[in-house]
Amino acid sequence: MTLRPKSVLPRGLYGRAALILIVPVIMIQIVVSVAFIQRHFEGVTRQMTEGVAIEVRLVQEQPVLSEAIRLGAALGLVVTPAGTAPAADGLGAWDLSGKVVAATFAETVPGLVRAVFDTEPRRVTLYLEGPGGPIAVEVPRRRVSASNPHQLLVWMIATSILMTLIAFYFLRAQLRPIKLLADAADAFGKGQVVPYRPRGALEVRAAGRAFLDMRARIERQIEQRTLLLSGVSHDLRTPLTRLRLGLAMLPQDEEVRALQGDVRQMQRMVDEFLAFVRGDATEEPVPTDLADLIREVAEAAVRAGQSVVLGPLAVTGEVALRREAVRRAVENLAGNAIRYGTRVRLSLVATEASLRIVVEDDGPGIPPDRREEAMAPFARLEPARDLSQGGGSGLGLAITADVARSHGGELRLTDSAELGGLRAELVLAR
Repeated sequence: MTLRPKSVLPRGLYGRAALILIVPVIMIQIVVSVAFIQRHFEGVTRQMTEGVAIEVRLVQEQPVLSEAIRLGAALGLVVTPAGTAPAADGLGAWDLSGKVVAATFAETVPGLVRAVFDTEPRRVTLYLEGPGGPIAVEVPRRRVSASNPHQLLVWMIATSILMTLIAFYFLRAQLRPIKLLADAADAFGKGQVVPYRPRGALEVRAAGRAFLDMRARIERQIEQRTLLLSGVSHDLRTPLTRLRLGLAMLPQDEEVRALQGDVRQMQRMVDEFLAFVRGDATEEPVPTDLADLIREVAEAAVRAGQSVVLGPLAVTGEVALRREAVRRAVENLAGNAIRYGTRVRLSLVATEASLRIVVEDDGPGIPPDRREEAMAPFARLEPARDLSQGGGSGLGLAITADVARSHGGELRLTDSAELGGLRAELVLAR
């Protein structure tokens, strides 16, 4: 499997900001470290070693051992007669300066047999040919390489980590207002109004003020629409009620019963139109047990003599949602399934990110290429669904899709693998 850069990069804003901070710091560390090692461990160490090598050669050139010992003491070197040189040089794998010291001594000191590095005490012992035979010359390590050369690297890394943390703290203060704005916009998309005050950089404040203005305009429109619908509901339902009462007072013959059916159909149309236009914006989210709500819908359908069964119901506990709106959406889906099928099953599936209310039937279903059209307002896919032939107004799926969107989810229409008809999933974000 080929990894793409986008598949391994952080997706969150904080992760990407941290990456922007850390990558340059690491690159600078690498460049500076390489340059420091090249200059300090090789250049400076070589110069110091060459200076000591001159003194070692002076000791080596003395005619007798006693003179060599006396001169060595004056130069800060310990000169002693030597036997066989050790087989190992004692260099560690990470002793970079020691390797430079050994190479420099080998190049500048004639007759050098071996340079042995000791850690306690830190010294370099040179085994070489001297006056009257082999001698050992002990050189303090600090004279051929800088003491604690790793301290600069340690300070550099520690300072870089500290500055990265400070920079990330300030960057977090700039990113937090963006996240708060996103949370407020996401909550408003779900019908929730959370407190929000613009803060942060000028550009973020401008975006926050624009969001507040937009939210205020939408709230005013919702309020005006609610007032309008209250009046329309009263104006339409009052004459329908008078018609229904008037027809009830007439002798019940075939013509009166037909008129009563027309009035009931008009009443249903008015209710669906108002439900579609009103949506669920006027409802407040309340803690709801979705499994209990689905059981109530199924029990009501069974009491009405309809073939509705319950499938697996996930245990979700109470979830904040608009209970009546979700109930209306589930009833719409169940009603459609009952109208076009003989068997209907309701189930509930829970994931970490969403809750899915599944309604399946064994009816004819909806062709895949017409499922988007079926969720459009006033859409009727076949003559049997026309109002004049007892069908609905074409708003059931549209209302259900709006309820799903107001809860941060969506309505999905697929094929039912078990019942063979339509599978409708009402997806609600958790």
